[in-house]
Amino acid sequence: MTIQPNYQKTLHACYLGYVTQAICANYAPLLFLTFQKTYAISLEQIALIPTVFYLTQLFIDLAAANFVDRVGYRRCAVLAHILSAVGLVMLAFLPDLMPSPFAGILVAVVVYAVSSGLIEVLISPIVEACPFENKEGRMSLLHSFYCWGAAAVILGSTLFFALFGVDNWRILTMLWALVPFVNFFGFLTCPLGQLVADGQSMKIRSLLRLPVFWLLVILMMCSGAAEASMAQWASAFTESAMGVSKTVGDLAGPCLFAVFMGLARLLYARMGRSGELHKIMLGCGALCVACYLLAALSTSPVLGLAGCALCGFSVGILWPGTLSLSSRACPTGGTAMFAFLALAGDLGGTAGPLSVGVFSGMAGGSLKNGLLAAVVFPIALTLGLWVLKTGKKTAPASHL
Repeated sequence: MTIQPNYQKTLHACYLGYVTQAICANYAPLLFLTFQKTYAISLEQIALIPTVFYLTQLFIDLAAANFVDRVGYRRCAVLAHILSAVGLVMLAFLPDLMPSPFAGILVAVVVYAVSSGLIEVLISPIVEACPFENKEGRMSLLHSFYCWGAAAVILGSTLFFALFGVDNWRILTMLWALVPFVNFFGFLTCPLGQLVADGQSMKIRSLLRLPVFWLLVILMMCSGAAEASMAQWASAFTESAMGVSKTVGDLAGPCLFAVFMGLARLLYARMGRSGELHKIMLGCGALCVACYLLAALSTSPVLGLAGCALCGFSVGILWPGTLSLSSRACPTGGTAMFAFLALAGDLGGTAGPLSVGVFSGMAGGSLKNGLLAAVVFPIALTLGLWVLKTGKKTAPASHL
């Protein structure tokens, strides 16, 4: 009797994979002021930490298209979790061991940023390769775990600091490192499917010649920008609009944003049907435009916060939904397609918040004006989705 592979084990490992990425992306920013006070690091240096993190992740996104298939998904996933655990442990100790604490922080950040980049590229195609029904719903549920992970990092860290003091941040860092350490064993043993049959994957050059691929890249960039522009500035926006402390701002801003984004992904996973994905994404794009306008133009702090929270709900489906649309449009795109889409999403996630900061500065420090400028991203996304839907009627079935 043949024992069927337990792909639920694979799914659970992928869930924890996105929780691991959420820890890598969201934990260190909670310690920025602590780093500044403990190690006498300037704000200009502190600002380099997220920059180094995202640039490293972008580099891995780009490089992964060339090496993941050769090295293998399992080895890369295992390596990603080793690097994540090691990087977090290094964050706890290297600043005190190296002559320059700032250099120690940056080394640790680079190590776990490599992990984050690998996870970004690997996890979605691993789930796509599993023999599940309702792939779109599975993909949406999968990506919701990044949201739950982000909320857990913010809430859990805030609670830990309140109970035990921020001076014990090294202990908390070690505790967060247990998540990738445990999941390392999950990826060692879980079954992995095959995304595209051997020899059937589209060559990178052929992929880059497809017009629909570039449209999907634009959609992914706009998804990343629409999500990150609000998420990265949510705390500062809440503090300035409502006049609350940073702790309250973190909880009412990025944490609430992450929870609503996770709820949207969970709701689609439970109730959505594959044939409705395009229609739902168009609706979410329009809602996202409305949320940006509400946050930017409302004179009421409560309505501004509502716009911020609902924006999390509106962007929830956009990133995983674009990945699902891409799998339909380019079924033989393989690892290279997912790597380039991850790169596009992260580019948008970098450019979006930067544009908010630039336009806010040009407007004398007004975050509302910065967010108003960022409405261009959900508008472009919605137009791109309409173009993609229109193109389905005339493009060859193998491409769309």
